[in-house]
Amino acid sequence: MWTHERYCDAVEREVAAFTAALEDADPAAPVPSCPGWAVRDLAGHLGVTQRWAEGLVRTRATRPISPRRLAGPIPETDAELRPWFAEGGAALVATLRAADPGMEMWAWGGDQHARFWSRRMVHEAVVHRADLHFALGRGCTVSGEAAVDGMDELLGNLPYAATFAPKVENLRGDGSTLAFTADDTGDRWTVGLEKDRFEWRRSSAADDVHADASVRADASALFLFLWGRRKTGDPGISVAGDRDLVAFWAENSAI
Repeated sequence: MWTHERYCDAVEREVAAFTAALEDADPAAPVPSCPGWAVRDLAGHLGVTQRWAEGLVRTRATRPISPRRLAGPIPETDAELRPWFAEGGAALVATLRAADPGMEMWAWGGDQHARFWSRRMVHEAVVHRADLHFALGRGCTVSGEAAVDGMDELLGNLPYAATFAPKVENLRGDGSTLAFTADDTGDRWTVGLEKDRFEWRRSSAADDVHADASVRADASALFLFLWGRRKTGDPGISVAGDRDLVAFWAENSAI
């Protein structure tokens, strides 16, 4: 994990990057990585999520509160969307910076502290910045350090996501293993599907680890693959072993 301050800095950068990209985007343009969504839906979703997280941290919430209750309505006109997004993002950054990262509060993941939200909001924004870039017909690269932390964050939180992504409960098995290797950073995530849960660990790619299926790519592409934004047939993503197992993981880990 990074420090809380580093996560806050990263949230600020991501808010600025998304806001800047919105200026170039047609609000009605489809988002290919989010079927059925237009850019206005994507910006609305991320804006509501950021305002929700800001409200949770600011009020030191000890229980779940509806995003709509904390975030308020999405703007009715496209002209209001970008300034609304920027305003909510700035409020989130300010609230996170003012918070004690060790403050106990509700979070949907395992870490019931304010620091959960500074980390979560970084990777939420990174994924949706990629979505926006895809809608603009641009590529998107995630830094190696952010991608590695993001994969740790995803795998660590995934077991807690079943309340809103019930297919996560299907990530069980008979001991089958998957390995996800980032060739550029030298990191490997090994996931084991056990009878009542899945387990994971990160190690060096140089370690001799048996896996029934493996996915290799650079860290940026691997991060986007684990978030369902890249596919096994995409350039730069290499799959070996049990492809059905990889497909099973991809289908049931989507959150």
